[in-house]
Amino acid sequence: MDATRLQPELQYQFARSGGAGGQNVNKVATKAELRFSVRDSLLLTDEERTILEEKLANKLTTEGELVLTHQTERTQLGNKEKVTKKFYRLIEKAFAVTKPRKPTKPSKASVEERIARKKQKSDTKVNRKKVDY
Repeated sequence: MDATRLQPELQYQFARSGGAGGQNVNKVATKAELRFSVRDSLLLTDEERTILEEKLANKLTTEGELVLTHQTERTQLGNKEKVTKKFYRLIEKAFAVTKPRKPTKPSKASVEERIARKKQKSDTKVNRKKVDY
């Protein structure tokens, strides 16, 4: 899935950033907020919409909208670029297919190594006990 095709449906809003920054923070709206409606998207197929709703369930609002913010940069453009990159990484991660794990048996050497470590640990604990005279 090419996430860049979702660009027309992204909505940006800007607000004043919080935190340190002096007078600039108080007068310039640099904090970028990106909104993307997963439920109302015309560019997503039903299958893609279902995948996003499942994998991003804890990041979606009750209206099915994904809201991301970024405010570390000093400019609107910088924050807009960062929040857009964050959005694309999130979408790509949601659509990434994980390779199924193939169960394997431990090698003979690793089993012997594990038993040797357990024996050494056991000996250490035995040597901690009080000695009878």
